Amino acid sequence: MRIETVAGTAEILLEGPAEPGLVVVVTHGSNGTVDAPDLAAVREVALGLGAGVARVTQPFRLAGRRAPGNAAKQDAAWLEAVAVVRAKWPEAPLVQCGRSNGARVACRTAVEAGAVGVLALAFPLHPPGKPEKSRAAELREAKVPVVVVNGDRDPFGVPDPADAAEVVVLAGERHDLHKDPARVGAAAEPWLRRWRS
Repeated sequence: MRIETVAGTAEILLEGPAEPGLVVVVTHGSNGTVDAPDLAAVREVALGLGAGVARVTQPFRLAGRRAPGNAAKQDAAWLEAVAVVRAKWPEAPLVQCGRSNGARVACRTAVEAGAVGVLALAFPLHPPGKPEKSRAAELREAKVPVVVVNGDRDPFGVPDPADAAEVVVLAGERHDLHKDPARVGAAAEPWLRRWRS
């Protein structure tokens, strides 16, 4: 389905049982889609756990842009999409899952969305080559448990375990986490299982 938000048109793809024990809302990075291999692995694991999965294509990507624009507007549009998902599945615990830029959105909006936790894939700790421009505060300020899954060769850096509930570092993976997506799903599975009602 497509919805209108403050930032333009977003698309939401819903899958799963009528009354899931968990809802996982998934979104992409600045240059990807909701079908990215790591997100597909999380989707498969979540559906296997009986979760409802909502894959959200944000307005900037649906319009063909790579830059998300103003963060406040992006977050507001995201919350509008999450509200639609919650109207469909109001009872189950909500986990927000994003990769890269989507992970930042998931952290920034977790409390307002009513999420019990965030699964952050390839969290972009800093711009490549600029560790002084750290975004670790977004992890700390999520105010819900955040599990980070990053590759050890990610040029955007790897968050410190002190800044998240858990940091899983996958050897040999870069920012796209596409070398072995099944490892991403395996890292996500026990944590998603924890939140099922």
